[in-house]
Amino acid sequence: MDPRTLRSTYGRFATGVTVITCRTQDGHYHGATVTAFTPISLDPPLVQVALTRTAKAAGHLVGASFAVNVLAADQVDVAMHFAGRPSPDPLPWLDGARAPSLAGTAASIICDPWRADDGGDHVLFLGECVDVRATERAPLLFHDSAFHHIGQRTSDTVWLGCQDDPHAGWFDATARFHPAPARSSEVPAHHHRVQRRSRWLTPAPPLPRSRSSRRARPSPTRRRTLPPTGRRTSPPGR
Repeated sequence: MDPRTLRSTYGRFATGVTVITCRTQDGHYHGATVTAFTPISLDPPLVQVALTRTAKAAGHLVGASFAVNVLAADQVDVAMHFAGRPSPDPLPWLDGARAPSLAGTAASIICDPWRADDGGDHVLFLGECVDVRATERAPLLFHDSAFHHIGQRTSDTVWLGCQDDPHAGWFDATARFHPAPARSSEVPAHHHRVQRRSRWLTPAPPLPRSRSSRRARPSPTRRRTLPPTGRRTSPPGR
């Protein structure tokens, strides 16, 4: 598969922008701009960061605590700095007992090392969340190799996660599902009913009308016309 085509396809997935910060072996602060960040679990609280094997941060994160800094919409210069284009402005470093973090972010997640796994040309670092800091600042987005700002909400519905779980979703553990019968003349009459649990509805076919129930059409009647004056006229001979 062509790597450029694959990279372009991956770019169709919009993400946030994070800077992964940590301490080096000699105690210096280090950071790398990363879009491959994924929340993994609530119990235990785990997140995942994918780093290129050749990145310096991949060597610094082995067995080390780190911080996931979710950048705010006005921190493009910070993202570019840690992506390899240094900014002359001072960086908003915040010291921490486990790992350094950045100020002015939409959120920051402090993690202890959990494990590292093979991810092809990347290393997958799982971290256990030990502290979080969230703000009301809008996040910075990344899509098609460019930074974007978040738009207006398109729905008032709050999505709390995938509901494909009989213990936490729309259906409980006692739910029973029945396949909807095909619509044909051979379907038994008792199958045409509402299945409350499986949430499907098959309408009953219309009943045939018997000849006795058919109403005879009334015979056409002759209409009498009115003259322009509105007076009723009698037929000739009366």
